[in-house]
Amino acid sequence: MDTTPHDDAAPRIDEHGRPEPPFHGSETATLLGFLDFQRTTLAWRTDGLDDAALARRLDGHPSEMTLGGLLKHLAFVEFFWFEVTAHGTPASEPWVSVDWDADPDWDWHSAAEDSAEDLRALWRESVERSRAVVERLLEAGPAALDATHPAWGGREQVSLRWILTHMIEEYARHNGHADPLREQIDGQVGE
Repeated sequence: MDTTPHDDAAPRIDEHGRPEPPFHGSETATLLGFLDFQRTTLAWRTDGLDDAALARRLDGHPSEMTLGGLLKHLAFVEFFWFEVTAHGTPASEPWVSVDWDADPDWDWHSAAEDSAEDLRALWRESVERSRAVVERLLEAGPAALDATHPAWGGREQVSLRWILTHMIEEYARHNGHADPLREQIDGQVGE
């Protein structure tokens, strides 16, 4: 990765198409920059793979995790934290019709039934809805990071700052899972 200092108004794009977070940006720009970097990392790690590759599990490992499952799970996580928690008006399918009591890991399990094209589209649409929610909330200015939203059925309150930080962590953890899965498929290594 090129670590040359740059003007934050013109983000640099690395060799994998990922926008570098700003080196000297505001708190909001930094949080959004790191989240977009992690989102783009997932896109890079799953890019160009067909249905069979996205459904492939890690050889010799008991985990049922697949790259397709990661895409669908992170689409759900986007929905849950931004649409359900931050915005408070969940309406997106397939999430609102799922019987989560019957299968709490439906997002992971059902990915095997979806095409690579459908998984990528579902994830991209979830990301775009999340960006729209954040953009609307940030119209209130930097104080929007401090505003709290009911989480976990109203048992707690979380700030937008917490949600953005949690999403960076969520993506970073799962991008680490994506590395050995992708390397097993075609030898492409992460960084």
